[in-house]
Amino acid sequence: MNIMVVKLGRLEYGKALAIQEKLLALRQAGKMGDIMLLVEHPPVLTVGRRGEYSNILLPTEELKAAGVEIFDVNRGGDVTYHGPGQIVGYPIMDLNEYGRDIKDYVGKIEEVFIRLLKDDYGMTAHRDDKKYTGVWVENSKITAIGIAVKRWVTMHGFAFNVNTDLDHFKWINPCGIMDRGVTSLQKLLGHAENYEKLNERVIFYFTQVFGLEEQRITPDELDVLTLL
Repeated sequence: MNIMVVKLGRLEYGKALAIQEKLLALRQAGKMGDIMLLVEHPPVLTVGRRGEYSNILLPTEELKAAGVEIFDVNRGGDVTYHGPGQIVGYPIMDLNEYGRDIKDYVGKIEEVFIRLLKDDYGMTAHRDDKKYTGVWVENSKITAIGIAVKRWVTMHGFAFNVNTDLDHFKWINPCGIMDRGVTSLQKLLGHAENYEKLNERVIFYFTQVFGLEEQRITPDELDVLTLL
């Protein structure tokens, strides 16, 4: 099976959400195949279905004055931060093709980053099957995962901290978790990593774990798709 992959570069969260919603409807209608968007957002906070605004630690007026938008979204999970230096992935995939197994789907996304960190950097990362989704290095989260599944088609996805400004996580209790930390590849390595290279490695491991062939498309080709 194939998956289309498009790198959108830096894009406002609201625009990326609108694209996801169009692609979701197209995938549900069988008018296109699976696709994954890779994007980098300006600083933004999103609040999931079970989210609590009490987990946003700064006044919303202060955040908005600094240009930080806040979105209520239909994914699982609580409050999440996205920002520069973070690779955000939005797979739009029909789980009818993958056994309708949401737990397996999330587990495979976790496996992408566990393999990437182990094989490319010799780091031991792990999942926490008992309590929290995502990928952890020791007691700190490096990849957050929050999805929605509509008529067995996925949206939202993952956020991998590469060169992310970790101070921005002080604005929130990430995912509502107060007893653990957040980390990034930059913090673990002691230096910034090549962001574009990491995008390519994420694509490589994603297609490897899911057993897919990638079909690379451009943002212009994506525009044509969303007009179908």
